[in-house]
Amino acid sequence: MPSPLRKHFVVLKIPLLLSIGSILLYISFAHDLVRTDFIKLISLYGALFFFSVKLVQTAQWNFKFLVVVGVLFRLVFLWATPNLSQDFYRFIWDGNLVINGLNPYLYTPNEILDWKEIPIANYTQLHEGMGALSAKHFSNYPPFNQALFALAALFGGKSILGSVIVLRLQIILADLGILFFGKRLLDILRKPKQTIFWYFLNPLVIIELTGNLHFEGVMLFFMVLALYLILKKNWSLAAPVYALSILTKLLPILFLPLFLRFLGIQKSIGFYLLVIASCVLLFLPFYDPNFAGNYGKTIGLWFSNFEFNAGVYNLIKAIGVHFFDAKPWLLVKSYGSTIALLVVLVTAGMAFFRKNELPKTLMTSILFALTLYFLLSSTLHPWYLVTLLFLGLAGGYRFTLAWTTVVVLSYAAYANPEYQENLWLLSVEYLVVFGFLFYEISRNRGNLFQFFKKNTHH
Repeated sequence: MPSPLRKHFVVLKIPLLLSIGSILLYISFAHDLVRTDFIKLISLYGALFFFSVKLVQTAQWNFKFLVVVGVLFRLVFLWATPNLSQDFYRFIWDGNLVINGLNPYLYTPNEILDWKEIPIANYTQLHEGMGALSAKHFSNYPPFNQALFALAALFGGKSILGSVIVLRLQIILADLGILFFGKRLLDILRKPKQTIFWYFLNPLVIIELTGNLHFEGVMLFFMVLALYLILKKNWSLAAPVYALSILTKLLPILFLPLFLRFLGIQKSIGFYLLVIASCVLLFLPFYDPNFAGNYGKTIGLWFSNFEFNAGVYNLIKAIGVHFFDAKPWLLVKSYGSTIALLVVLVTAGMAFFRKNELPKTLMTSILFALTLYFLLSSTLHPWYLVTLLFLGLAGGYRFTLAWTTVVVLSYAAYANPEYQENLWLLSVEYLVVFGFLFYEISRNRGNLFQFFKKNTHH
């Protein structure tokens, strides 16, 4: 072995061993795990998280090497069927509807199953796979997401696995886009470029996005690109990009008020009008008089019916049931709408009273608006944290990284047929999160009451 090559191998020996070990663990995760095996799940996840931390620590100086291994980790999942989520069956179902000229916002899968002719390949397997809950509701995925589903159905042919591979390639490309523009966004915020690898090599990101085909990564790509363009003062180009983020997942709507002070009144009006116009334009192909009612009804379920991995909500529910004889199925309905209003009001407060003219302050405002929403929400699936993770890294907070470490505890619910949550494990998760959160707020802000004061550093 030539001397320079030998020297390079010696330097990379530990990172190479960590990478090989991670690939073996990802193979086991992707091809030999069922989500009911909670012990194996957390064991694999814990080992992968440890390896990812050591990998970033030992090889952060070699940017290209970490990019390559991050891509290889994702390619392990390429031919695997998602094993922690069944949402992809609905993605493929909706995609088939779109390519056949049918509106997924007008027909539930159960209704279509009663048709004499069903224009969907493998419709029985897709219907059974998506589950009874999804099958009885209209689609809740926004128009651009539907376009991506249609591409998967088109190029995947009549094969479910073929469509899965197309969906997976879309998500991998989005992650590479986050890597590319995220590094540039971090440069503007004066963060080390290696910080991006705490996202790119994070097991939660790889498993939940590439592995289980959640489109939070695609949403985040457009959001990161839009934020980069906004910080570069190119708001007119950022607006349609931000609209694509909204039309992949609706979440970025929450942050729109926070750009008011950064852009100024005149530019903000132009930005908001362009975002609205772009959204309307992409919604038009799906317009129907029944669309708004069907879509609103489906979206409303997330605020009134579902519970999973909740933090503050579980505490309020326990107090309400124990001391006030509250009915849980009624509590979640009123709680969801109340919390949604509270989060909007707090975000509006930050938009008007926090000094968001500075890039760092703007990023932390977005971070804490989303943090508040997630902490109060009655439903928090693990993959939701992908967006929060990136925002935390951009804002200089690591509690989001800690949260991605412990959120896997929520999967204990799938270890039993009744999907009963383990409240002790959820308590551990949220004690860790709140502990890190309050420590970092006190360290970075002096005290909680200084939160709205002007940040003096770019």
